[in-house]
Amino acid sequence: MTITRRDVARSAALGALSYSRVLGANDRIGLGLVGAGGRGRYVMSRFQLNPDVEVRAVCDVYGARIDEALAKAPGVKSFYQHEKLLELKEVDAVLVGSPDHWHKDHAIDALNAGKDVYVEKPLCRTLEEAPLMVQAARRNDRICQVGVQQRSGPVYLEARELFVQSGRIGKVTWVECVWNGGPPRPFAARSGGVIEKPSNLDWVRFLGPVRYRDWNPRMYFNFRAFLDFNGGRMTDFGHHWMDVVHMYLGERAPDSAVAAGGIHHSREGADAPDTIAALFEYPGFTVSFQSVVVGNPAPYGITFYGDQGKLFVDRNRYVCTGAEKGAQPIVKQFPGDITSDHVRNFLDCCRSRKLPTGDVALAAVSIVPPLLAVKSYLEKRRLRYDPVHSLVLPG
Repeated sequence: MTITRRDVARSAALGALSYSRVLGANDRIGLGLVGAGGRGRYVMSRFQLNPDVEVRAVCDVYGARIDEALAKAPGVKSFYQHEKLLELKEVDAVLVGSPDHWHKDHAIDALNAGKDVYVEKPLCRTLEEAPLMVQAARRNDRICQVGVQQRSGPVYLEARELFVQSGRIGKVTWVECVWNGGPPRPFAARSGGVIEKPSNLDWVRFLGPVRYRDWNPRMYFNFRAFLDFNGGRMTDFGHHWMDVVHMYLGERAPDSAVAAGGIHHSREGADAPDTIAALFEYPGFTVSFQSVVVGNPAPYGITFYGDQGKLFVDRNRYVCTGAEKGAQPIVKQFPGDITSDHVRNFLDCCRSRKLPTGDVALAAVSIVPPLLAVKSYLEKRRLRYDPVHSLVLPG
């Protein structure tokens, strides 16, 4: 399936729904959590800030994670198998916070079960998975919000309108995306000292769609360091920043991608690079992305360079500086966590049936550049891409 411009632009109602599925103004939305790790539990807590939500079930492959989720939502039903959670009629919406290699299956299974879905980023692990997720959302007339929360962040919306859409910084031809980090923590600190497989951890189910291998605590507690489970820093952070680029400059994939990097900090068999840089070519502009592990990392954020000025934006502030010598920057701070805004948008769309700000069709386009970069890194070559037919071109 090819994602078309019509999919991306679609803003009409998602179709007729049975009355049993339309939530009334006073009904609470029943939430199920699939993947109760740190991020999953945190986003669940953002849902719980809304009085029209009630957590009704949690699921994870590790009993300790279930217990931690139950501490935040005491008394709800709990499962090791997500299929059991999806059988519950009282669950209206599913929050997918599982590792990346499970996102596609967990989201599609939930959509096929008639649930609305909020799935964490990155959307998926391979280029082939994204269209399947869009198809499932549309075929089942379900809301599918992806955790690219910048789409709902007031700082991003205001900066886009004031400085990019208005033309204030002029024609943008260069964009720098930066998301660096400090040296990795020792494995013992990440895992809580767990080496032997806990008896209440279903390792085979954790592996799920990837090939079997014996228990490896480093793979479980630090799955982002292994390319079987995700695309490393490139997809973990790159999906966020490339989604902002698309949000500001147009909803289309790049014409080419090239990436290079390496593993410069020993991580016990890891194969995802801890240092990665990529260049993406679009009609009229070029984007760079870097994510490195160093002792004094540069601030994270995105800078749009136009011929009339530049705009820096991150999740809590923007800085716009004119091109003239001595120009005084325009600075504005935005306190708070934009995840809460994104969750609220999802909940509103569960009722209105309008497409959410981080709709799956938009995320399916913005995940393309990070996934192309991972492929380029592995194949050690520049990739040309046809965004109309969603094809990596030969040569």
